[in-house]
Amino acid sequence: MSSDIRALPALALAVALLAACDSDDGQPIPLPQLSPATGAALKSCAPLATGFSFANTTLTAATDVAAGTLTIAGTPVPAHCLVTGTMYSRAGVNGNYAIGFEMRLPTDWNGRFFYQANGGTDGSVVTATGGVGGGGPLTHALKMGFAVISSDAGHNGAQNAGGSANFGHDPQARLDYGYQTVAKLTPMAKALILSAYGKGPDRSYIGGCSNGGRHTMVAAARYADQYDGFLVGDPGFNLPKAATANIAGFQKYLTVATSATDASTGFTQAERAMVSAAVLAKCDALDGATDGLVQDTGACQKAFDLNRDVPTCTGARDGTCLSSAQKTVIAGLFTGATTSTGAKIYASWPYDAGLGTNGWSFWKFTVPSILDSVAVGQIFEVPPEDPTTFNGPVFAATGSVDQMVAKINATSATFTESAMSFMTPPNPTDLSKLKLRGAKMMVYHGTSDPIFSSDDTTAWYDGLAAANGGDAANFARFYRVPGMNHCSGGPATDQMDLLTPLIAWVEQGTVPGAVTATARGTGNAGGVNADVPAGWAVNRTRPLCPYPQVARYKGSGSLDDAASFSCQ
Repeated sequence: MSSDIRALPALALAVALLAACDSDDGQPIPLPQLSPATGAALKSCAPLATGFSFANTTLTAATDVAAGTLTIAGTPVPAHCLVTGTMYSRAGVNGNYAIGFEMRLPTDWNGRFFYQANGGTDGSVVTATGGVGGGGPLTHALKMGFAVISSDAGHNGAQNAGGSANFGHDPQARLDYGYQTVAKLTPMAKALILSAYGKGPDRSYIGGCSNGGRHTMVAAARYADQYDGFLVGDPGFNLPKAATANIAGFQKYLTVATSATDASTGFTQAERAMVSAAVLAKCDALDGATDGLVQDTGACQKAFDLNRDVPTCTGARDGTCLSSAQKTVIAGLFTGATTSTGAKIYASWPYDAGLGTNGWSFWKFTVPSILDSVAVGQIFEVPPEDPTTFNGPVFAATGSVDQMVAKINATSATFTESAMSFMTPPNPTDLSKLKLRGAKMMVYHGTSDPIFSSDDTTAWYDGLAAANGGDAANFARFYRVPGMNHCSGGPATDQMDLLTPLIAWVEQGTVPGAVTATARGTGNAGGVNADVPAGWAVNRTRPLCPYPQVARYKGSGSLDDAASFSCQ
C-alpha cells in the first residue's frame, strides 16, 4: 500500500480531515489507522545495476552481501544486496556535485523502508544500517529486515574536508543539505525497492540523531506524505541559532578563563563535576530514589540555584567553588546566551548530572575553537566566506555574535534562502499533514546535551501540543533521556530501541508508553559508555517516560531495575 495521502480511501480521508476537531461528547475523533507491512523476497541483486532506471540516477554497483559479513553490536546482519549510486550529478562551485547513496536490500525483506538521516555536516555515505535510537542499540533497521538508504546529502568529502563546509558556496548544495536530498532520494528509493521485490514499501520510516534529527524534523514538516513514521533524536532543528549561541558561550567562558586561549579553564572539569554533584544533591531524590539520575528535570530547575547551592570562592579557585564572575557567566549561559542588546539567541539549558563529562566539554569548548581555523560559517552565512581569502571568519570564537545573528537570517540574489529557512522546518509546530494521514513521530533528547538543548525540544513539543488543542500525544511523543549527552554518553541509560514501538504505533495502533533504556557499562553487548558511574549495574535499566510524565521510584525494588519505577 502506498504511504501517500492520496491513496487513503475516501472515508478514511474524511475521518482524517475531522481528526483535529472534537466530537459532540468532547472526545477526540480517532485518527486514521495505517495498515501493517507485509514482506517479500529479493528477486535478484546484480541485475539491478543495469536493469534499474530512474531519472537523474546512476547505479554504480549492485553486490550480494553474505550473512555475517556485516555485524551490528557483535551480531551478524542477514544476507542483503548492497546498491551504490548517485543522483543529479552536476558541475558546481568548488567542484562537481552529486547525491551519493548506498542502499541495502535484505534478501528476506519485511516490507518496510528506512531513510537513514545522517549527522554533522554530512559529506560521506555512512553504512546504511538504520539506527533505532540512543548511544548503543543492539539492533538496527537493516538487521530487522528494512530496506535502508544512506546518503552524503549532496556533497562529498573534498567539499567538506575537516568540516570546512566548502559546499556552502554552492547554492544548490546548501539546499540539498538543508532539505532537498530527502525529496530527491525518497521516490528513487521506493522505485528501487519496487524493482528489487516486485512491490513497493508498505510502510516508510525516516530517522536520525543530531543533524539527522534535524533532517527528520524538516521531513516531517515538508514531506509528511512520503513517510509513515518519524524517529527524531536530539534534533538540531534550530541549528543556525544553536551554533551561534555555542560560540557566544565560548566567548563568555573565555572571560573567566585562566588561559587566554583555553575556554575550558573558565569552567574546568573539576568545577563541572562539582556543579553536577550539587545538582544531584538538590534534584536526585525528587523522583523518590537517590540513584545518580535527575528524572524530574522540570522540578530540578526550580529546586537548584547556582548562586545558592554552589560555594563561592573566597580565595583561589581549586575545583570546590566558583568565583562570583564564573557564577554570573555560567548562570547567564544556562538561562540562554544573548546578543549585545540582551536578545536571547537560542534557548535555555537544564542543569543536569552530565556536565562533568568529556562529551559535554567537547561541544562547549573544543568545537568553537576549531572554528577559528575553519570557515564552517559558509553553510550559515549569506554570502558565504571564501576560505582562501578570509582573515578571521565571522563564525568563530573571535567573531561578532551580533553579526552572526544577522548572517543566519540574511538572503541575497544568489542565496535566496537564509540558513534559518533552508535548515529549519518551515513551521515546526505545524504537523497537520503528518497527523491527518495517520503518521506518527517519536522524539528523544538527552537532558545533558551540550549543543542542542533539550529545553528547545521541550518548548517545541509544548508548542505542538498547544497547536493541537493542548495535546499532541495521539500522533507525536517526546522522551527526555536523563543525563545523556549529545545522542549518547553521559551518566545515562542511553541504549534503547525506539523503532520497534514506533512500528507498533504506526501499524497496529499501539500507543507507546514507557520505553526501557539500558546503561552501557563494562561487558555490555551494546558497547561501553565511560560516563556510567562505577556504582551502577552493568545493565542498569530505566523507563523513559513520554513527556510530561516522569519516572518515579515505586518505593521498593532494585535501583538498577526499570520495574522499580513507573511513569507518573
